[in-house]
Amino acid sequence: MHTANIWNKLYLYGQKIVILLLACFFLSAHLHAQRRVGMNIPNYDNKKYSYGFLIGLHSTSFKLRYSDEFISNDFDTLHSILPQRSPGFSLGFIVNRGLNEFFDVRILPKVAFYEHDLEYNFTDESQINQLKESTVVEFPLMLKYKSTRRKNSRMYMVGGVKPAYSASGRTDLDSGNESINIQRFNISTDFGFGFDMYFPLFKFSPEVRFSKGMSNMLTDKVNIYSEGISRLSTNTINFYLLFQ
Repeated sequence: MHTANIWNKLYLYGQKIVILLLACFFLSAHLHAQRRVGMNIPNYDNKKYSYGFLIGLHSTSFKLRYSDEFISNDFDTLHSILPQRSPGFSLGFIVNRGLNEFFDVRILPKVAFYEHDLEYNFTDESQINQLKESTVVEFPLMLKYKSTRRKNSRMYMVGGVKPAYSASGRTDLDSGNESINIQRFNISTDFGFGFDMYFPLFKFSPEVRFSKGMSNMLTDKVNIYSEGISRLSTNTINFYLLFQ
């Protein structure tokens, strides 16, 4: 049992490490390549508006809070409810408005594909999974703070809010027709960092962003899968490749 827990923790932390290593790799490769060249597109940041597209990978899970009913006699056979991390991806566009030398505001409408998995573990060592698959339309509104440009690169930080609406979804069940009911609308706070890399014809930006859901994703419809839970919120780690 302890060995399994250790491997599970290594898996969760490993995803974060891989994302950070990818960002560092892109930055170091860019800096090495730009040592002997001049400044690319030097007037790019003078534009009031710029546009582009993004490709994203993410790892997501629910953050769970147990209800008072979970410790009642009705749930004496249920050992735990464990959110599981699942991968996904997203595609979207970038509309960027430059405010001054150091600040931009941007909206990034995108479509994201999510899987959220809840693992129900029972005292008899049996297990049931509730897997929610959804296609979500998201509209992140972000404020971007940029450092001083150093030749063909600059670091930046971003923060903002992300309204989201589930356009479609599917539930895979291991037991019967009953399932946990999830809200279609969600709103999250996003924060992260990235690197702008200036090439002769475009700007490329790898970005790491963390998303914390503020909405309770449970509906008012109570059943055996939701009765032991008082709150579900989303928790997502994103890695984006932005092209402008």
